[in-house]
Amino acid sequence: MRALFARLAGVAALAGTLMASTGTAEAQEIQITGPLAGKPPVMDLRRYREGRFELAPTVSFTFLDEYRRTIFLGGRLQYNIKDWIGIGVWGAYGVGSITTDLTDQIDQKAKPRGSPLTSSNVTPGSFGDQVGKLEWIAAPQITLVPFRGKLAIFQKIFVDTDAYIHGGVAFVGLKERGDCGGGGGQPGCTEARSFDLASRTAIAPTFGLGLSFYMNKLMSLGFEYRAFPFSWNRGGFDSRGTGNNGEFPDDKVNSEDRTFKFNQMITIALGFHFPTSPKIR
Repeated sequence: MRALFARLAGVAALAGTLMASTGTAEAQEIQITGPLAGKPPVMDLRRYREGRFELAPTVSFTFLDEYRRTIFLGGRLQYNIKDWIGIGVWGAYGVGSITTDLTDQIDQKAKPRGSPLTSSNVTPGSFGDQVGKLEWIAAPQITLVPFRGKLAIFQKIFVDTDAYIHGGVAFVGLKERGDCGGGGGQPGCTEARSFDLASRTAIAPTFGLGLSFYMNKLMSLGFEYRAFPFSWNRGGFDSRGTGNNGEFPDDKVNSEDRTFKFNQMITIALGFHFPTSPKIR
């Protein structure tokens, strides 16, 4: 019996020794030696944004429009404080627009324009002449870059790429049907001149996301989504102003007839970066 206890005590002592040595090994720091000793996790990383200005001509296209789509030409000027944050301004001017199929359908089916419904809501000329227009946009903004890496194309071509988000304030110049039917020198809403468009400036939040593909040290190609929601009278209709919660026509066209729209566009940008060579870490 004494011999059995002695053997058990020996086994327990051996197990304790092994456990202590294992715990010591797990707690030890792995020391890197050789050419990688003291090196950063990433070497020769090109910082395409940090400390550089970007000048980028842009072309933009609105989409999901009810009555009119607009094409914008513009540009972006941005300074990148760090590789992950930049400040700048984007602006564009509407150089062309096309009416949608809905506009064409309304223009055809609202004829003849003699009923009380159409006489104050559809111009005696072409309905396309009274629908709202986006004319220009200017947006100071901040850009954040949370992701970057390389994009592989057919496992043959590798392109440095980053994904970014942006946000700011948009100043939007637009035209919409002017006020009518309210007296004080305003025309009646059935008069031809009441369908003329009036200019105004709207202020709205703007935000979105994008991708930049760095073709070389100087140039990049970008694709960007942008939203700038605000209320405006896109069709030029008398649709609100009286009744429960003001949701019925009141024979007037004014600011009460503006409705919320989640305006959206897609932008293509060709960026030029200065200085012409990025920093390398």
